[in-house]
Amino acid sequence: MKYLVIFRHKEKYSVTVMCNFFEVSRSGYYDFIKRMDKPAFDEPLAEKIAECQRLTNKTYGYRRVHIWLERQGVHHNPKTVLRVMNKYGLLSEIRRRRKYKYMSQQLHRYENLLNRDFYADKPNRKWVTDISYIHTGQGVLYLSAIRDLYDNSIVAYKTASEQTVNLVLNTVRAAKQKEAVTAELQLHSDQGFQYTSHGYFNLTKEYHITPSMSRRGNCYDNAPAENFFGILKSECINRQKIKDFAMAKSLIDEYIYFYNNERIQIKTKLTPLEQRRRYC
Repeated sequence: MKYLVIFRHKEKYSVTVMCNFFEVSRSGYYDFIKRMDKPAFDEPLAEKIAECQRLTNKTYGYRRVHIWLERQGVHHNPKTVLRVMNKYGLLSEIRRRRKYKYMSQQLHRYENLLNRDFYADKPNRKWVTDISYIHTGQGVLYLSAIRDLYDNSIVAYKTASEQTVNLVLNTVRAAKQKEAVTAELQLHSDQGFQYTSHGYFNLTKEYHITPSMSRRGNCYDNAPAENFFGILKSECINRQKIKDFAMAKSLIDEYIYFYNNERIQIKTKLTPLEQRRRYC
């Protein structure tokens, strides 16, 4: 990459000066120039693999590509096929779902205490929580958030590149550090494996939080959590192409600050935190 930058600016700057700046050798740069005019030895194989991926809509992994090549009379080691696929961006776009390692955990189920009663007369009495998916050019970023039904504020949120129990536990811990939690607090969730885990059971018990859980297949039981994610995506996430996790996290941070502190709610004509301060 450094040699390519030097090549592109060779008419403007001295090659020697640029080599010194990038801490590369002049001989290495000129070897790079010589190689630029020579086709890569693995280009013919890459072209055949590209043909295979065009025909299969880029669904073949390297093992199937290797078999397809052999049927075409092209014989290479499977590891060579994988290396070339990596080099030329010819990997399959199909990925197997991760197998989450939670089957051995003890499963805990809770009653639907909230029962779609989404009214709270004071802060920290009814919280709802869920996880949403933020698609980026780097992959999927998972967002865990807790929303207080008193003022609809986001009490705490965490992001991670993997959907794990710890993502949920860290969100609950962050909320506990921020807010005064009593035994009167209900924390409502769906039946995702994070919320039925033994770790979630222990943490809510330690914090004297009463878990509540939606009925299976009833997304409306946790509608306020889904509603916030819908607002976030329509007003922020879906309005631009997110290239990586860093960009997604920055957008989430900025939007949740705006949502809590500046976004006026039609029903109350206040921002969530204005409403919260009025109670205090």
